[in-house]
Amino acid sequence: MPVLDADGYLVDPSQWSENVAVALARKEGIELGPDHWDAIRFMRGYWEEHQITADARFVIWHLMERLGPGARNRLFELFPYGYPGQACKIAGMKRPRAWSTG
Repeated sequence: MPVLDADGYLVDPSQWSENVAVALARKEGIELGPDHWDAIRFMRGYWEEHQITADARFVIWHLMERLGPGARNRLFELFPYGYPGQACKIAGMKRPRAWSTG
């Protein structure tokens, strides 16, 4: 397992892998399904392109393409303890300094 900070976020997001995501999700009590992976892969792609964590609204917009208007609620069903607290952690992001909850 790569190095985590005191709150459980990866210190270096480039050390993330899908196996790391599975391990981090287990710590959060989440079993990753297709919708989780869709959100996580979008977040990883966004990070690789911009070197910053995607705001929750961008993930919601991405999910809307497939899930329609229920995407916002679905994001919070997938990560019930919040986007920064679970989705960002599992996707291997550094702890966000400031974020929108969508």
